[in-house]
Amino acid sequence: MTNLALNLAATAAANPGRTAIQLDGLALDYRSLDERSARVAGWLAARGVEPGDRVAILLPNIPHFAVAYYGVLRAGAVAVPMNPLLKSAEIRYSAGDCGARLILAWGPAQAEAGAAAAELGIDCVDVTAEEFGAALAATEPRTEVVDRDTDDLAVLLYTSGTTGRSKGARLTHGNLGSNTATVARVLDMSASDTVFGGLPFFHVFGQTCGLNAAVLTGARITLLPRFDAAKALEILSRDGVTVMEGVPTMFIGLLAAADAAGSTGLTGGSGPRLSVTGGSAMPVEVLHRFESAFGCPLVEGYGLSETAPVVTFGSLDGPRKPGSIGTPIAGVRVRLIDDEGKEVAEGEVGEIAVQGPNVMSGYWNRPEADAAAFADGWFRTGDLARRDEDGFYFIVDRKKDLVIRGGYNVYPREIEEVFYEHPAVAEAAVVGVPHEVHGEEVAAVVTLKPGAEVTADELRAFVKARVAPYKYPRIVQLVPGLPKGPTGKILKREITLDD
Repeated sequence: MTNLALNLAATAAANPGRTAIQLDGLALDYRSLDERSARVAGWLAARGVEPGDRVAILLPNIPHFAVAYYGVLRAGAVAVPMNPLLKSAEIRYSAGDCGARLILAWGPAQAEAGAAAAELGIDCVDVTAEEFGAALAATEPRTEVVDRDTDDLAVLLYTSGTTGRSKGARLTHGNLGSNTATVARVLDMSASDTVFGGLPFFHVFGQTCGLNAAVLTGARITLLPRFDAAKALEILSRDGVTVMEGVPTMFIGLLAAADAAGSTGLTGGSGPRLSVTGGSAMPVEVLHRFESAFGCPLVEGYGLSETAPVVTFGSLDGPRKPGSIGTPIAGVRVRLIDDEGKEVAEGEVGEIAVQGPNVMSGYWNRPEADAAAFADGWFRTGDLARRDEDGFYFIVDRKKDLVIRGGYNVYPREIEEVFYEHPAVAEAAVVGVPHEVHGEEVAAVVTLKPGAEVTADELRAFVKARVAPYKYPRIVQLVPGLPKGPTGKILKREITLDD
């Protein structure tokens, strides 16, 4: 028997006075976090929420998220975290799809979440309101943690839905417990660490590698509800962050903010001991610039919502290969396969397939999606990679992002890496567009660093000189910004090109 919430109970017993969650001047220690989560569990039980029931959570990275999340788990229920910026139709779809019993939200999300709840015939409660605080104070805390099996559902995460309707990834207590423990061990996290909490907790990266890993080890996590690079620099310095976690666009933003300020603001020995990135491919040029500016290793990992999330991770104390996502973590197996499911040879490109205790039990009520994703007992990720002679993996691209120009395969990430080598380029995204002769044409959308000047023709020539003739983008457009998701990941599906 197990329950992810047992980690909080154990840490609260061992380090009750240690700060668990901090948001600027507001701090919550582990004793308080544990006690408040116990009251949420008691409050849920009093409302008839039973083990296995789904409870939607629409909160940004504020202390209330951790209280609600662990309260739901402690009660044996299933947490369904959602982006608090979702509109009512989106909330209604996910909450209705999983049959949520109620919605826990914060004030600014009340209008949209409340409208969705009303249509579903369920309650929506503002957990940041004084009334809720008073209700918790009057509630008998549920100090025991409800026993669950490792295969019981803990969290239901709705994927971004790049193709069709989003699907709920079923993450069990075993999935999240094993991945959290491995992440904490790989990062060598302890109660002396302070983790940067800018990755959204409603997303699996921030939830496992940030919140859950910090709670397991007794570390402090300092929050930034909405990423702002200048504010992030302030937090790194003010709170003595030792573990910086972010997606590539966050590190790009930190570099730009440091350039604008004239320095990182960190004095010798006061910066992070380690930085971790994932979520999307990290440009090698950005990695080198960040390590040089901030004086700490930046290690890349790989994972998905469906894998809780970490599959591979770079080495901290062994050989490192910039541009690589490292090797599989303990207990996880990885294969690279072709379209027929056969393993490809070393150095060749194949789709990543995964087996391990971190792999979800399937999608919520989507047997057809399960059949496709687990065709041969391995979870097919849709990501393309190659493996070198030392066993290191290198992401090539998303399978669906592959551009086929005149019969030749063009991997957007390879071309994006070249753009990032140009000193004027801040961000770049390469996509395929329909072409009547070649089938698809390679196109690039680029943003420039503040004050930088370069033309689209000059950028095209820069890339053309560095790649094969069929690879360089015939279409290059300069734009003020690129569309991004809640974690800062560039959303290629939302990129539009000028006629």
